[in-house]
Amino acid sequence: MQTQGDRVNEVRKFLNLTLEKFGERLGVTKTAISRLEKGERALTKQMILAICREYDINEVWLRTGKGEMFVTFTRNQVITDFAGDLIREPESFKARLIEGLAKLDESDWEDIERVVLKIFLGKSEKFTAE
Repeated sequence: MQTQGDRVNEVRKFLNLTLEKFGERLGVTKTAISRLEKGERALTKQMILAICREYDINEVWLRTGKGEMFVTFTRNQVITDFAGDLIREPESFKARLIEGLAKLDESDWEDIERVVLKIFLGKSEKFTAE
């Protein structure tokens, strides 16, 4: 049976992160992560919440192994989270880019759509989101 430490290891390896890089975002050392993965230390409630928050991990999965590893976000949740980032960092490149995009008129958006279709799909007809 897989332990919580095994699941932490699975997350880290799935994300292709070293012990050090994984721990950096959580504010802990690579040694701390190693001990969690080996079962030498139990996951605290705070560490579980930090892992779930930083890496979009499903808390039920991390605690029990049931369900999917990652949280699934709706399109609106993704957009809302992104908008929150823009508000918190109004001088960031992302905020400046979105501000510029917001000033475009409809013909500018049509031009951008044509370019994106050419780059990613190699064609120029419109596509619909599924």
